[in-house]
Amino acid sequence: MSEQLSGFAYLVAGICFILALRGLSSPETARRGNITGMVGMAIAIFTTIASPGILSYGEIAAAILIGGAIGTVIALKIEMTALPQLVAAFHSLVGLAAVCVATGAFYAPAAYGIGEPGNIHLQSLIEMSLGTAIGAITFTGSIIAFAKLQGLVSGAPVVFKGQHALNALLGAGLVALVAWFCTNSAPEAYWTIVALSLLLGITIIIPIGGADMPVVISMLNSYSGWAACGIGFTLGNTLLIITGALVGSSGAILSYIMCAGMNRSFISVILGGFGAEEGVAATRSDKPVKSGSAEDAAFILKNASKVIIVPGYGMAVSQAQHALREMCDLLKKEGVEIKYAIHPVAGRMPGHMNVLLAEANVPYDLLKDLEEINEEFAAADVVLVVGANDVVNPAAREKGNPLSGMPILQADKARSVLILKRSLAPGFAGVDNPLFYQDKTMMVFGDAKELLQKVVGRLKAA
Repeated sequence: MSEQLSGFAYLVAGICFILALRGLSSPETARRGNITGMVGMAIAIFTTIASPGILSYGEIAAAILIGGAIGTVIALKIEMTALPQLVAAFHSLVGLAAVCVATGAFYAPAAYGIGEPGNIHLQSLIEMSLGTAIGAITFTGSIIAFAKLQGLVSGAPVVFKGQHALNALLGAGLVALVAWFCTNSAPEAYWTIVALSLLLGITIIIPIGGADMPVVISMLNSYSGWAACGIGFTLGNTLLIITGALVGSSGAILSYIMCAGMNRSFISVILGGFGAEEGVAATRSDKPVKSGSAEDAAFILKNASKVIIVPGYGMAVSQAQHALREMCDLLKKEGVEIKYAIHPVAGRMPGHMNVLLAEANVPYDLLKDLEEINEEFAAADVVLVVGANDVVNPAAREKGNPLSGMPILQADKARSVLILKRSLAPGFAGVDNPLFYQDKTMMVFGDAKELLQKVVGRLKAA
């Protein structure tokens, strides 16, 4: 394929990626955006393979088959509840790929047209070192995020005295190492950059608690994009630069939006949870609660005029979205007004609840974000909380706990509250929920899907 034709194909692929991001910005166009992105990636891959500089089609074909097989198996087996940790794991691979490509370019610069060993162009050294540093930070940071989301390690913040000073020292040392590497391209400087970046990726993620994990996911997404962008400059690949910049900038914007939704400082989070609250509120599970059955819930819901649904991670765990939609369809036939309140950090990743409800064909116009719906809770007869916890926890209005200052859905303002939950255990942030113990609240204990199916049966029998 000629260089001119390759450039045109890369341009088309780049436009597809831009349109894909545009489509993914709304649930109504997300499917089309996803398909557009897949088309762009297919164009990019085939254009790269058709380039005249390719030396071994056999190795490339083997890599595509192996990677494609692994990806297919994961896509078929992965559950919706495991998507956040899957995204974190994939981010780690992007970071590792950036480090591997940079290492190859460092030891075989002539193959990349960036100079000779020991005499690499200064511009390429800068690009290489930045791509390596960001990639290594993304790799270990994503592994820590995966481990926390998967439950392999505690989701609680890991903090110690002098932690932020250590991160600052590591950051300053990394800048000095990059300067050293760019002046003499010494191998020891390069590998020290890799080692220090791997360590920094760990130290900036471990102090971020479970409540902030959605922000971490989007932040690492941004890091992976910038890592790819840096390596794109090293390789002289325009499409990789464009794609990396798109992912990096969109991830950074999403991180900022998520921080605003949680009342967190964007700078604090990217620097490792600087200023995060330490400690966990004392449990109050010994307080009396009012509990009821699925039949009780069905009676209350049927006699309501306005019901607001608050979905959470528990809905994802039990895969209750289809039973929930069926229940709401029955209630709407009875004249009940239904709306869904979606908190920006409900679940374990941005848009987690939107994806689940879209899978169940819940109308998009019924999904309301925090700013739209909060003023309506006071007029709601019933708020049905399905597996949510932290996003409706009034403890966020108090000081001294990991949720302090986070905007919540004002479920406690409604006339009555029904909470479907397995137990009184606190949410991912580890903060007990005072809403459980209010007089207006009825706890319905059990698996959300099974409970909703019982409610549906009761509504049909009525």
